[in-house]
Amino acid sequence: MKHAIHLDASDAVTRICRHLNEAGGHAYLVGGCVRDMMLHRTPKDMDIEVYGLTEKEIGHILGKLGHCETVGRSFGVIKCWMENLEVDVALPRQEYKIASGHRGFRVQTDPHLAPETASSRRDFTINAMMFDPISEILFDFHGGERDLDAGVLRHISPAFAEDPLRVLRAMQFAARFDLELHPDTALLCQQLLCEAGTLAVERIWQEWRKWAEGRYPSRGLTVLQQSGWLELYPELTALIDCPQNPKWHPEGNVWTHTLQVVDWAAEVAEHHDWHGQQRWLLVFSALTHDFGKPAVTITDDTGTIRSPNHAIEGVALARHFFSRIGAPATLTRNIEPLIREHLTHMHGQPTDRAVRRLAQRLEPANIELWEALVEADASGRAPHPPSRPALAWLQKAETLTSHRGTPPPLLTGKMLLELGMSPGPEMGEVLSAAYGAQLDGVFSDTEDAIRWYRQQKRHTE
Repeated sequence: MKHAIHLDASDAVTRICRHLNEAGGHAYLVGGCVRDMMLHRTPKDMDIEVYGLTEKEIGHILGKLGHCETVGRSFGVIKCWMENLEVDVALPRQEYKIASGHRGFRVQTDPHLAPETASSRRDFTINAMMFDPISEILFDFHGGERDLDAGVLRHISPAFAEDPLRVLRAMQFAARFDLELHPDTALLCQQLLCEAGTLAVERIWQEWRKWAEGRYPSRGLTVLQQSGWLELYPELTALIDCPQNPKWHPEGNVWTHTLQVVDWAAEVAEHHDWHGQQRWLLVFSALTHDFGKPAVTITDDTGTIRSPNHAIEGVALARHFFSRIGAPATLTRNIEPLIREHLTHMHGQPTDRAVRRLAQRLEPANIELWEALVEADASGRAPHPPSRPALAWLQKAETLTSHRGTPPPLLTGKMLLELGMSPGPEMGEVLSAAYGAQLDGVFSDTEDAIRWYRQQKRHTE
């Protein structure tokens, strides 16, 4: 398969490259932007590598085209803004391992380095392609196009094993581009396990975040398993040997179920066009929703496999997992109630009261997100067909306008002050009781709320 790349001659990136070439250099698009364009995706970042010019010469040329700043002086990187486009322009470089960890490198730029040598410092073949936008020629020294077609994630050289972050990059690339890890690359990843502790938690989160943005998150989890890095996450490892009742889970153990559920969560997010935090919340809640099963799963006297209270048991485990991968606290606060309530639809009917109370318990998450998680959970049981067992709850919540949060209180502290109540603990107790009554449907407007308060006050006098 050929992946044609074409940039318009008037495109800002093309014009930057043309100006650099006219000054005696040779400019190529490199890295992820080439990969993305070959997949007919819009690149998030545009990177240019320039040969034959010094950093000073490059800076002088770019300064005439737009606003420029040197952002990585030791790496020879200049960031340029032109026509609302942000481009990183860099010199070719080589990297030398001088210490452990992701940052343990000495970088040496060289404008006269051979492109094949410069591209060999990159991590995977699919990220090492170079494209000349003037001649429209693709330079693929390491078989990146071949691996992209085959769906293979393959390292370029043994130097891959010098940077432990590359394992987590493999995880998120596999999830985003539907790739399988090459066996030889998996072996190199296993060698990097001893350096996993050198990674900054901020960098770990960035890779996990990108994993959650992928269309095939199960691919990334499989990479973790093949690379041996799954052992860093005992909550995930424990799922592999945890059995499930085959009547409800014909797919097998909890690990297999989780792989299916995260992919369904990504599918649901695509359907809703959810991006950013909304998508992260759904995919990460899908990943962690059954963390409690290994601790509570039993086989009873009838031979039936059960996992009582696993939803509650999994909350603390998920919290610890999110802390270790550096997830934002807001993400954890939203996901905990989703995990705790992911079986609620199985234990009652979606009455007005039940839906309002569920919306309250889910805060700061909401029923819309909860129903999406339930859909992913129920659908991740192939060969059983997909289903939406909590749809009636969502529909009821939509009629009550409770699907994206709870309603504002009808009785407020200001109103109680106007009615003669003094500030203090008693006011807080009244407001709490009033809101509970509101959610239970005892009253539905301000006048009835005040009437309810006066009745309560008479009963206590």
